[in-house]
Amino acid sequence: MATVQIQGQIERITYVNDENNYTIAKLRLPGRRDPVTVLGTFPALNPGEELKLLGEWTHHPKFGEQFKVIKYETVTPATARGIEKYLGSGLIKGIGPVMAKRIVKKFGVKALDIIETDIESLSEVPGIGPARIEMIRMAWADQKEISQVMIFLQDYGVSTTYATKIYKQYGKESINIVTNNPYRLATDIFGIGFLTADRIAGEIGVPKDSPLRAEAGVLYSLNELSNEGHVYYPYESLVDKCRDILNIERDMVIKALATLASEQKIVIEDLNTDPEGFRENNKAVYLTTFHVCETGIARRMTALTGAPKQLRLIDMDNAIEWVHQQLHITLAEKQREAVKAAIKEKVMIVTGGPGTGKTTIVKSIINIYERIGKKVMLAAPTGRAARRLAETTDHEAKTIHRLLEFQPQYGSFKKNENDPLETAVVIVDEASMIDTVLMYHLLKAIPLFTTLILVGDTNQLPSVGPGNVLKDLIVSDAFKVVELNEIFRQAKASHIVINAHRINEGQMPAIPQVSKQILTDFYFIKEEDPANVVARILELVKTRIPYRFGLDPISDIQVLTPMYKGIIGATNLNAELQRELNNSRIEVTRGGRTFKLNDKVMQIRNNYDKEVFNGDIGKIAAIDLEKQEAMVNFDGRAIPYDFRELDELALAYAVSVHKSQGSEYPAVIIPVMTQHYVLLQRNLLYTAVTRAKKLVVLIGTKKALGIAVKNDKVRKRYTRLAERIRFLNSYSTRSM
Repeated sequence: MATVQIQGQIERITYVNDENNYTIAKLRLPGRRDPVTVLGTFPALNPGEELKLLGEWTHHPKFGEQFKVIKYETVTPATARGIEKYLGSGLIKGIGPVMAKRIVKKFGVKALDIIETDIESLSEVPGIGPARIEMIRMAWADQKEISQVMIFLQDYGVSTTYATKIYKQYGKESINIVTNNPYRLATDIFGIGFLTADRIAGEIGVPKDSPLRAEAGVLYSLNELSNEGHVYYPYESLVDKCRDILNIERDMVIKALATLASEQKIVIEDLNTDPEGFRENNKAVYLTTFHVCETGIARRMTALTGAPKQLRLIDMDNAIEWVHQQLHITLAEKQREAVKAAIKEKVMIVTGGPGTGKTTIVKSIINIYERIGKKVMLAAPTGRAARRLAETTDHEAKTIHRLLEFQPQYGSFKKNENDPLETAVVIVDEASMIDTVLMYHLLKAIPLFTTLILVGDTNQLPSVGPGNVLKDLIVSDAFKVVELNEIFRQAKASHIVINAHRINEGQMPAIPQVSKQILTDFYFIKEEDPANVVARILELVKTRIPYRFGLDPISDIQVLTPMYKGIIGATNLNAELQRELNNSRIEVTRGGRTFKLNDKVMQIRNNYDKEVFNGDIGKIAAIDLEKQEAMVNFDGRAIPYDFRELDELALAYAVSVHKSQGSEYPAVIIPVMTQHYVLLQRNLLYTAVTRAKKLVVLIGTKKALGIAVKNDKVRKRYTRLAERIRFLNSYSTRSM
């Protein structure tokens, strides 16, 4: 086809692929009534921009006439309408659609020149005062700087979103830093991984066999492995993995490991303890942070158990009888054992499934300690878990981050060994969620005279972060553990509780017989076709569950799915549920993702500045196009997000089971299909089912359900915590 040149204004952005900047947009051409579709790779594109495009016309059998772009350049909008559209697109903070209309009404086609050369004249526009002028001035200057960065990066396939984040991180040094060491992007910029940084490095001219590349590849590999839960990785396996990723010789990887170890960025530890069983390169490779944390946990836990308990002797039988009277309960044998251990031991672990009385034990422990004048602090890894703990115990509970008083400006916790917590007892709920790094910081802040009580369910999925702390502490056999396995009478009425325990024991869940007159709390809907599963989920969320159970479709019902990809993955389900449940026209699109007013969203990374953490769920309460800011309500806390920070959020109508840990929902819907074969695991299904308070709906096939129930193989996580604790205990025993 013939190559032609056209010029027009971007009407709207239909689609953007964050990975490669492939964009589908609508372009308004002079003399045409309807906008035309243009396809191409654009590093930075905003509605209202005037473009000169070189390309060719094509015809799509479904979508009709389209223009495929080969090359383009931005042209300053020449018409008043074009300038208004350009300024009102959200490109410049401080100018939204309303203000853009006022500016163009006042200055016409000279509006952009006024902003560039005589910005103080904007004070003549109603609603623009000195503060807004300063905001516009800074945004205009930033935009020009960002444009230069984008032009530099466009040849390297970096998306608009990431180019903006690079500029936010490095400012005017962006181009210089990226040129000198592009691998910094992988560690400094959220969302830019090693592969993108490596591609940029290649374009800039960094050789494939560069030591800089090999070292960056090792660090990338260890970080990726930590995302899979590993605290360390075997030396030889790491070498093989790095060779595959980097396509370089073994010697180069070994040299990179040696260099990183000498620079104390990694720790290489010999695992040969028996000279007769010596194996060459039987070593563990740690990122230094994880080595410090794992060894620190072992030392602190050992010291904690070895320190004396500063508590006067009390008659435990009398104390338990007093608890019975205070709480109007009668503790079962295992519960009595746990309460007695909590008073006697320095460290105690309570583990058990739903309905086994963990909350009753915690309430009893709190009552006894406070009765004898001892302070008790309660904590949990997530905000939702902390709130639930506070509600069930009627006692203040905080997230571990708040308990330790995290200081965003310093990136550290205020509470530590130099400024410890002032309390006799610390009780941590949902302890299976605590990863290696957080546990280390918690232990640093606990004085040696304090009693530590960990409460959790080891049959759930392990922590999202690296390590398997609660299980390792139990396996070490160094601490008092009370395992609860009796389901109490009131819990036996719940099919959710009964079936959670059946799943945990490797049995198929018992599906109750139901009718229009009889409701239950556990359903299985047989459906084999993935497209039909999606349709049924939409029907359940939008009409059936709200009608029959009186639950709100957005706030009360949560879809939990094993994975993100595919038709029944979280990504597609979120798009479908957003369309069905939210018809708001107030929206913002960034990086190919659209967020609407009232959308249910989830934070997908820890943001210590905002005190919002990975897995927190909120609701978009406001979208301000002029300020380029979205306000998200997290359980009563209104948190502002600059539009450039929206990649920290994801729609949360459907979330992965891993992300649901520590949360409870009135109702959960769980697709169980053989398409999720790799992730059909018993502990994943068990975790999903135990997230529900009132209703569980499984939808899929009995075959997939059977696979999940039978598959009790837990993915191995490389950690040496239990081994370190056993060694320290045996050493202290030998020293006595």
